[in-house]
Amino acid sequence: MKRTVNRREMLLAAASFGALAAEQQEEWLPKGGTLTDVPGIKVGHYTLKTRPTGCTVILCEDGATAGVDVRGAAPGTRETDLLNPVNLVQQVNAVVLSGGSAYGLATADGVMRYLESRGKGYKIGTQGVVPIVPAAILMDLAMGDFKIRPGAEAGYRACLNATVKPVMQGNVGAGAGATIGKMFGPQFAMKAGIGSASIKVGEIVVGAIAAVNALGDVVNPKTGKIVAGARTDDGKSFRDSLRAILQGYRVAMPVGANTTLGLVATNAALEKVQVAKVAQMAHDGLARAVNPVHTPADGDTIFALATGVSKVQVHHGMIGALAAEAMAQAIVRAAMSAETVLGVPGLRDWKRQ
Repeated sequence: MKRTVNRREMLLAAASFGALAAEQQEEWLPKGGTLTDVPGIKVGHYTLKTRPTGCTVILCEDGATAGVDVRGAAPGTRETDLLNPVNLVQQVNAVVLSGGSAYGLATADGVMRYLESRGKGYKIGTQGVVPIVPAAILMDLAMGDFKIRPGAEAGYRACLNATVKPVMQGNVGAGAGATIGKMFGPQFAMKAGIGSASIKVGEIVVGAIAAVNALGDVVNPKTGKIVAGARTDDGKSFRDSLRAILQGYRVAMPVGANTTLGLVATNAALEKVQVAKVAQMAHDGLARAVNPVHTPADGDTIFALATGVSKVQVHHGMIGALAAEAMAQAIVRAAMSAETVLGVPGLRDWKRQ
């Protein structure tokens, strides 16, 4: 006999499916866990109150082996050549992620001042130290007053705010002016921000932080669904940038107006060449969570740090795999934590239809 399903049963089934979907998302995005779970790492934000922009500093004052991988075609960086495994300096004392486009690279000067005052840096005989502070920037000058951007004082204050407490996420620091889904013009974009995540496997910890200012959409790799990105003409649902491209939509790509900045870190002891590989593999997480990614209009850059606090022997390839997963989680959290600002809707208070 054919069974008739009534409306109440359909609603219950839908509710169960929704609960299952939420459970699956929760499974992929576990509660808590940020970059500061990695021993030897502090994170501090400074957000300018006069417009949505700012910087984020990742402090490893006693030094961490570092690497970097730049994939975007419109990067803005400082001291990244130094991180090439063939070059002299093996460790850094901090990394800065900043808004403000190329002007924001000045934030590293303030971080150097903070570290020098504490005697942290590459020792130059008995004369003093030179703090090693790589940095990367994203373009957020279109959000508010172009003339207001983070500089050396912002970098210094971010250091004063640095803590081992869980990383603040959303519209703060380098993510304060970040937006996503801009392939069809800024009027269809959404707000993003900064996000963080961590993964623990035994004694090994791998953490990630991401300031997401991408041209493309942010996607949940677990479900394949768009989390936030370019909106439709009525602004009430997602346009799906890649689908539009596949259908032959011609889009304008503003050069240099985007970028996702990220950093992954582990407490494992790794050599410089191994950390460089971890940074490279972490880009896989960026590719899983942003689509399209690494475009001519993005300056996508990911740093990697190894503090060496743990003496457990590990394979750096496995650390890279964990770093990619943590990076994808951090990017999704950056989109999920964003709030509306200057009329650009953030997922936390956007009513999708």
